[in-house]
Amino acid sequence: MQAAVVPKVNARWEIQEIPTPRPGPGDVLIRVHASGICVNDVLATRGVIPFPAVTPAVTGHEPVGEVVEVGAGVTSRAVGDRVGTTWVQATCGRCDYCRLNLPVSGQAAMNCVAPRTTGFSVAGGHAEYVVAAADATVLLPDGLAYELAAPMMCAGYTSWSALRQSEPKPHERIAVLGVGALGHLAVQFAHACGYETIAVTRSPDKHEVAKQLGADIVVSDGAELRDVGGADVILETCGSYQAASDSLRGLRVDGRLVLVGLDNAAGFNLAPERTKPFFTQRHRIMGATHGGLRYLTEALQLVARGRCTPVVETFTKDRIPDALDRVANGDVRFRAVVTW
Repeated sequence: MQAAVVPKVNARWEIQEIPTPRPGPGDVLIRVHASGICVNDVLATRGVIPFPAVTPAVTGHEPVGEVVEVGAGVTSRAVGDRVGTTWVQATCGRCDYCRLNLPVSGQAAMNCVAPRTTGFSVAGGHAEYVVAAADATVLLPDGLAYELAAPMMCAGYTSWSALRQSEPKPHERIAVLGVGALGHLAVQFAHACGYETIAVTRSPDKHEVAKQLGADIVVSDGAELRDVGGADVILETCGSYQAASDSLRGLRVDGRLVLVGLDNAAGFNLAPERTKPFFTQRHRIMGATHGGLRYLTEALQLVARGRCTPVVETFTKDRIPDALDRVANGDVRFRAVVTW
């Protein structure tokens, strides 16, 4: 099969011919039709986060396609099923974290001593075929295009999980910090759920786009957020903890700030505020990641029903090195998807 191989750290991806994998017990073999490129693919390629621990190195944790073979013992999936798989497939089941018997999630991926992670500990989805644990796949809604389903495997899954974890009440306001791969979906999700939605972005060229996505108000920073009345929930999707700290100026009493994006350059700090210090506001700051496949299923249904539509740029497999460059440079609006 053909796959996008990362020859070494900081090397340009290459389309190579490599052996087609076979599913083991409990696995399925998926003929990939589309795979989204996440910024974490870029970070892994550069060695900022761990380089894939598989040879050849194939990244990609947003693959969707069709089951073409099932391994021994698989009864939940059948040949012909349209499925997708995500970042974390399974955990070791024996370490101290696994003994808590919590759901398999992004939290599990970072706390289990030996998780099975797509594109990191096992071969990823930037290839014609990928093997995944059957229990780590989700059935795609009928009629949902593969190109729209792929971004939901990570970007959509993350954004929806963050919104659900914040537990907004019917009367509350949602602010989305950053209008990018995750943020453009978070804005649509909040709007689809009926919340007054505020987009926070320092990019003037995204203000009108944010309104088209469903934002009722668009502001540039925490001060402007405060001046328009603030928000009860802020979903940080931009990967800047400095911007997240600044946004606290617009967080209402008893509000929740949900940190979603990665910031590999700086830690999170509470900005000094003399008139309304943090401890008097009863603010909550929480992290959010993939929260369990039930959330992914909910997000997919919203897309299938037309309540949310990922904005994607599609690339044929021969253009995948160029697609990665565009993602790395922030030139994609809003998700790069490779068709296989």
